[in-house]
Amino acid sequence: MKTIVMGGGIIGVTTAWYLAEAGHDVTIVERRENTGLETSFQNGALLAPGHSQAWASPSAPMTLLKSFFQNDPWLRFRIRSEMSYWRWGLAFLQNCTSARYRANTVRTLRIMMYGVAELRALRERTGISYDENDKGILYLFRTQESYDKGVAAWTLLREHGLPLETADRQRCTTIEPALKASMDKIGGGLFAPADGAGDALLFTRNLAKLAEGKGVKIHLNTTVIGIECDGDRVTRIATDKGPVSGDSFVLALGLQSPDLARTAGIDLPIYPIKGYTVTIPTDGYPEAPTVGIIEEDNLVAFARLGNRLRIGGKAEFAGYDKSYAPAQFEGVFKVAQDLFPRGGDYAKPTYYACLRPVTPGGPPILGPTRYRNLFVNAGHGAAGWTQACGACRAVVDMMLGRKPEIDMEGLTLATMR
Repeated sequence: MKTIVMGGGIIGVTTAWYLAEAGHDVTIVERRENTGLETSFQNGALLAPGHSQAWASPSAPMTLLKSFFQNDPWLRFRIRSEMSYWRWGLAFLQNCTSARYRANTVRTLRIMMYGVAELRALRERTGISYDENDKGILYLFRTQESYDKGVAAWTLLREHGLPLETADRQRCTTIEPALKASMDKIGGGLFAPADGAGDALLFTRNLAKLAEGKGVKIHLNTTVIGIECDGDRVTRIATDKGPVSGDSFVLALGLQSPDLARTAGIDLPIYPIKGYTVTIPTDGYPEAPTVGIIEEDNLVAFARLGNRLRIGGKAEFAGYDKSYAPAQFEGVFKVAQDLFPRGGDYAKPTYYACLRPVTPGGPPILGPTRYRNLFVNAGHGAAGWTQACGACRAVVDMMLGRKPEIDMEGLTLATMR
């Protein structure tokens, strides 16, 4: 079986790996000069099922409205002119009910927990390295009020299987000793011992090498420009280097997925939300945190990756604009230096901004389409790293006619609501 995977980010490469394990003849088609150069390049790095809560919530409309009047909010809303923005935005607002928030959160939690479990199973099976960190994640609250609200909000995740422990400020400093200097600035925390961190780019590159060892071919600098169909089957894809034929096809192009899907008459409700990350060196800084941290009051994330500290924050509805400037990281740095004044060399930052492919409700779009041999693996939002192995394993299982190990309700085009 010859399978063409469109996309060489973490989702495309991981899909190709599972297909190659199953005996498929796999070709990856990637427009960039190497794998993992878009959203996978410098993401937040946390493997965080504890952050499964859907962005579309009853409080989201007011949060977005307030962002117009704040200097550096964690979630910023910008008015855009393109019709896709307004269609996506209306669908987002329709998902901001309590019932849909709960349903979408549980669906996302399901695929994120499965993703982490499958990642560790793959690591056990292959020995792949990616600056892995299995020390868990501490979801940190700065005040007693925000801690009390957090405990209540996280109840839904605990009820659906997420291992979660409450931690007063003293316990927080036991879990992460680097917090001792700022203990008086902590209200409490929730610790998820099964969560973790790792370098998504390193994983993608190393898995690509393993996949090539199984015969996977990677065509770089090749842009997919269309999907050609005959009846209920895809016959080939058109690229700027000529047509590529196959027996089955996987659409894993992140933000390019909706445009390509439209050439086959398929509507994928995916729109970009920009995220910001900065990486600083930690050599010579023994007070750098080693446990994953998400400071919940400002939504700033910390992931220790070997001798680096990845710091991420902010989400911005900015269309397809990937530009950034150091001034846009001031709020992230303020939180980082407040909690970890000696957390690393803040004078040597490496900045990055990426566009996350987000669905209105939050869960990704996985599996079959109206074409018998075309499958989708897209719309993972800010959680592509966490979901990758689980989502790709589930899609490959469906391609092979096997029942996935998790409930796919709400995760496929046929069951999305």
